[in-house]
Amino acid sequence: MTINSVNTMYTGTSTPMARWSWRGLMALAAVTLLVLYSSVFDSYEIGIVILAAVGFSFLGQNWSGFRQHFVVVTALSFFAIWLYGQDLGLAESNFFLKYLISSQSAFMWMSALFVMATFAYFAGLFMRSSFTEKVGSALTWSATTMGLVGLMVRWRESYLISPDVGHIPVSNLYEVFILFAVITALLYLYYERRYQTRSLGGFVLLIITAAVVFQLWYTFGKGAHEIQPLVPALQSYWMKIHVPANFVGYGTFAIAAMIGVAYLLKSWQQNINPQGLLANVLPDFSVMDDLMYKAIALGFAFFTLATILGALWAAEAWGGYWSWDPKETWALIVWLNYAAWLHMRMSKGWNGNPMAWWAVIGLFVTLFAFLGVNMFLSGLHSYGEL
Repeated sequence: MTINSVNTMYTGTSTPMARWSWRGLMALAAVTLLVLYSSVFDSYEIGIVILAAVGFSFLGQNWSGFRQHFVVVTALSFFAIWLYGQDLGLAESNFFLKYLISSQSAFMWMSALFVMATFAYFAGLFMRSSFTEKVGSALTWSATTMGLVGLMVRWRESYLISPDVGHIPVSNLYEVFILFAVITALLYLYYERRYQTRSLGGFVLLIITAAVVFQLWYTFGKGAHEIQPLVPALQSYWMKIHVPANFVGYGTFAIAAMIGVAYLLKSWQQNINPQGLLANVLPDFSVMDDLMYKAIALGFAFFTLATILGALWAAEAWGGYWSWDPKETWALIVWLNYAAWLHMRMSKGWNGNPMAWWAVIGLFVTLFAFLGVNMFLSGLHSYGEL
């Protein structure tokens, strides 16, 4: 992926022909999946494929970067699946699988690329180099591609172990940290294009790099990369929609918090040195304020959907929609926190430093709900513990 192609992703517009071609490609992809896997898809999975095709159609029709990303991910994923055939052991003997596109190799590439992207974005910010910031974008697109390829291939690898073991790779902390990194990066890249600024990339990539560091520790310290059978509570179609919806919320909340950090740093430097670097290179306060608002509003919508889906899943699995389990209680706290944030922004017109601080503090509340509950509390969701 060249710097020029990333710049096209960043500023390019879509022609009507490109939009209709994209919609046709999504329809073809959905039909192909339904034909190839009709024997193993249930009615819920068929519905998910159709809804995903519709969603991707809307997402990519005016975003050339996402279209290119989707095509590359699809090509690499199917190439890896084709290389595997029916033999999982080829991961240790086939060059492409061993070093590039087995799930574990792809995740290692993803991790390295995200770390490099973080340095590139900050280098571009401090050197005021638009070219270096474009390198950061290129590395972020590449990391996101490798992460998503890794998830797709891991899905297939689980079925190669055994059909009974096979499952969508969003079932444990190792897998969802990768999902978090991929979703957060894609959401950031969308906002980067939408607001025509790369100067916030380093701040957002910091939280993604932190997730990558945790994922690497979890891999080498705990052996969490090993694919394990699902516990009974997770053997449900609800997991396929509840977890991704949750992590759209987590990703946007993380983006809003890191933009809040940038906002506060710019505000602090303007007070002590109006000619300082951050005071001049970071976006206007109005842009960052609007970006925080848009990110939290999107995340709140998806988090609300995920909470409703979780309640429906709980009713099926445990016989009740709500049990005040610690995970449920903290999910409600997160929901109330961002509901209050949006209320004060929309009805009272609050903005500026107080809302930036609130967004940053909200990340710690969300982090405890996501990870702290698993570490320090027990309950019906204790299968996600460290």
